[in-house]
This record gives sequence, C-alpha cells and structure tokens, in this order.
Amino acid sequence: MKFVRFFIPPPEWRLPVIFALGIFFGLFLFAFYVSNAGSYLGDDPKTCVNCHIMAPQYATWVHSSHRQYTTCNDCHVPHNNIVNKYFFKAWDGLRHATMFTLRLEPQVIHIKLAGQRVVQNNCIRCHQKLLTDEPILALTREAHQYRSERQCWTCHREIPHGRVSSLSSVPFARVPLPESPVPDWLSKIMKTEN
Repeated sequence: MKFVRFFIPPPEWRLPVIFALGIFFGLFLFAFYVSNAGSYLGDDPKTCVNCHIMAPQYATWVHSSHRQYTTCNDCHVPHNNIVNKYFFKAWDGLRHATMFTLRLEPQVIHIKLAGQRVVQNNCIRCHQKLLTDEPILALTREAHQYRSERQCWTCHREIPHGRVSSLSSVPFARVPLPESPVPDWLSKIMKTEN
C-alpha cells in the first residue's frame, strides 16, 4: 500500500499533475497519429514506404513474382509465433525509426544479421518442397551442399528486389505516397489563410 501512495501526489499537486499527464498523453496520441504508428501492426506493404528510403525496395518488389504471393512481412518478420513476430517488428521498427529520425539512414541499405536469419528461415518455410522434393534433388544432387550451407540469396541474388543498390537505382519508381496526417478541416483553414 505504501508503494501505491508513493505515486499519489499531495492534494495541492493533483490538478497540476493531472494537467501535465494530460499534456503528455495528448502528445503521445498526436505522435502516434502523425507517425501512422497503427499501420505498422498490419501487413500492408505500403506501410514500408512511409519511410522514403524504402521506395526502391517497394518498387522492385511490386515488379517481382513474389508480389502475387507475399508481403514484406512474409519475408522479413519471423513466423514461428505471434509474440516473436511482433517483438521483432517492434525492435526492428524502433531501430528504423531512430535512424530515420536522427538522419542516420545509409544511402545503400544492407540487411542486418538478425534480419538475414529471418529471411533465410522464411525462404525455407515457403520453399521447403524445393529443398526436399526427390525429383528436384536428383537434378541438383551436386548442388545440395551449397543449398544447405549458403544463404538462398547467394545464388538468387535478385529475388525479389532486383539490383537495388541505392535510391538512384530506380529513379522513376512509382510508390504510394503516405497520406498527410493533417486533418481535412485544418488543410482548408491553412489554404484559405495563404
């Protein structure tokens, strides 16, 4: 009970504390809304281009055969259980958000080791039959050791993103632009003042 009392302010401080908490809660909700944070809980690939640096990856994925069957999360997020999936999304997303906010994003994006493991496991998860089907194994018997010791993209380098090396590799890529977080009523007011 003493622990709970520690967090209850004295009567003369209750109103200012409630006011300050309301401001912080309002700022949190505003930041959540402006950053479109709720979209990151889903699997829509358009969410990935909220960050402009991902435009080449999105554009090349749209023109790949994987587009018909997968989303970004199908390859780049673990699927062994829901807790691990959302933990990885949160951890990786916070790293991305921090880099983008602090303007530390590189010109050329390279997948981190944790992401490489996830992508490799997802390649195997989706293409398991290609790795265990006897007729296919008979045709590629000598290449079997390469399949078990290398990462899939060692040979399949351009799947599904093609030759994306930087923002300039797809200069005319058409990607969906994130919607403006400014409400319509505020946009109208801003236009009439200008």
